[in-house]
Amino acid sequence: MIEEGKKAPAFSLAASTGGKLSLADFAGKPLVLYFYPRDDTPGCTTEANEFQAAAARLEKLGAAVVGVSKDSVETHCKFSAKYGLAFPLLSDPDANVIDEYGAWGEKNLYGKKSLGIIRTTVLIDGEGIVRKIFPKVRVSGHVDKVLEALAAL
Repeated sequence: MIEEGKKAPAFSLAASTGGKLSLADFAGKPLVLYFYPRDDTPGCTTEANEFQAAAARLEKLGAAVVGVSKDSVETHCKFSAKYGLAFPLLSDPDANVIDEYGAWGEKNLYGKKSLGIIRTTVLIDGEGIVRKIFPKVRVSGHVDKVLEALAAL
């Protein structure tokens, strides 16, 4: 389980932008790493669109945004194209990175329990240190909270 103030776990995953992306690719700049359940579903689409809408403010703060789910790169590419997402989406089909970052666990949806991705955002600084963890994210207003935390770095 990750902790604020500790080194973020390294990762290297296939990206919607082609090739692989790793934590090291973002050295020197803050990274907003957000974990979401599934491409092109209502909450996940809203979250992605809100991060996209905040692109100029995130860029002004020097931050990069990356989404991670179990979906395939092909699905990520379709999702990105459909909504004009300019940031990469990473595919973690085995949920190894998702689990390492504490975004995998038991969920309760309409009284039904299952294992899956728990919507989580992790803010990592340019040195690779976890600065803020947003567990069990509620989509509405979340991007504003991320921007506030970034501004405080």
